[in-house]
Amino acid sequence: MPDTFHNDASSLREQYIEYGFLGELCREMWKRGIEMDILRSHTDRSGYDILLEANGIERHVQLKSSFVGAKTARQTVNTRLADKPSGCVVWILFDPETFELAAFLWFGAPSGKPLPYLGNKIAKHAKGDQHGHKAQRDAIRVVNKGRFEGLRGIPELADRLFGPVEN
Repeated sequence: MPDTFHNDASSLREQYIEYGFLGELCREMWKRGIEMDILRSHTDRSGYDILLEANGIERHVQLKSSFVGAKTARQTVNTRLADKPSGCVVWILFDPETFELAAFLWFGAPSGKPLPYLGNKIAKHAKGDQHGHKAQRDAIRVVNKGRFEGLRGIPELADRLFGPVEN
């Protein structure tokens, strides 16, 4: 599948990746014997895409995705996510050919703790105005990939979101 397809249909692709991610996370929580509710934000204006709740823990989650091998070195994060209890960012890396979820990057803190400091690098609009000026997006911060923690898979991500399984 050519890279241009991923770019041209990025909104649709992100939706499909989200469905696959939620399916895998639901399956993991089911195996743990834990019910999980998923609430979807109509817009991401509040800084999150989905609200996950399990075992009395609520997680406001901003989802990001890119394919394995993409040159993406940073993500933009809405500052309003920091206002949410237990806000976090999950960056999903997927195989560009099969859409298999390959890895996860985590930016967050233990439940009940605030989002780590986003930094002060303000994002700019991707497209310039008629004069080529790219205005700042005051409520959006740039977070470098190095600040994200690599996770080994859905079980480790579920532990980050809701705590480890108690035996």
